Amino acid sequence: MKTTRRGVMAGGNWVMDQTKIIDRFPHQDGLANVLKESRGNGGSPYNILKDLSKLGVDFPLYGVGLVGNDSNGNFILEDCRQHGIDISAVEAVDEKATSYTDVMTVKETGRRTFFHQRGANSLLSRAQFNLKDSKAKILHLGYLLLLDELDRLDEENRTQASYLLEDALHLGFKTSLDVVSENSERFRKIVPPALPFTHFLFLNEYEAGKITGLDLRVKTSPNLERFKEAAELLLAMGVKEWVIIHCAQGALAYHKSGKCHVQGSLKVPEKDIAGTSGAGDAFAAGVLWGLHDEKPMEECPSCRGVYCGFLLKVAGAL
Repeated sequence: MKTTRRGVMAGGNWVMDQTKIIDRFPHQDGLANVLKESRGNGGSPYNILKDLSKLGVDFPLYGVGLVGNDSNGNFILEDCRQHGIDISAVEAVDEKATSYTDVMTVKETGRRTFFHQRGANSLLSRAQFNLKDSKAKILHLGYLLLLDELDRLDEENRTQASYLLEDALHLGFKTSLDVVSENSERFRKIVPPALPFTHFLFLNEYEAGKITGLDLRVKTSPNLERFKEAAELLLAMGVKEWVIIHCAQGALAYHKSGKCHVQGSLKVPEKDIAGTSGAGDAFAAGVLWGLHDEKPMEECPSCRGVYCGFLLKVAGAL
């Protein structure tokens, strides 16, 4: 008897973001004053599952990952419980501390600088994902390039993440993938092996450019034709359904059939934007909500202007 799958399983980076508002970014050996500080959720699965919970979806949410056996790990686990997220596959380990990121934000400009500790996320392996017993419909993995064990290449130049996604594919999951905006040349080694086993690929314009070798901007504006060209290249690399490229000005979703949907950003009053940290994950959460419910791309919440500003506000307010 065919099993009806339902819900989103999200695995990968579980992070505590420790945000500090500073008066200036100092030069080497210099000093900056911390004006305000806070902490909150970070990392792809943590952000997406919490966003989906706050958006009020009616399907189950499952987390997969590793945190440290420490106060930050306890905070993450309790926060997930309060938001109805199944954390039976989020394990607290003694070997490493919970991953965290110090986010230094200059008050006047809003420019951010990140100092990241990979922590327990570096140990996450395929074994943590109990796919055979799961009834989830979508497996979302993020972020490649920031998961040491899953990014590991074997003698066949395949990553452990690619094998994980292949396993999910064979079991009947829809698979979803996101990467981190790392300043390196690793994109073209680590990301392509996973693409033939990915239904939905989420990238910003920088990441899409690093994988394809294309410059997706003209000066400071996005180049729509280059977005399309990058999406076609990524589909040729094996993406099975949708390539979704987003930037500050909007997003392009390109299907393997050639169907293309473009959505500009909604201009939101400054007073209504709590912050932009996690906005990319909030965008992905809205798309995954629609895809889970088998809506046309143009009806996915993140691809309808009425929701864009709300999702950005949710991202900053978590």
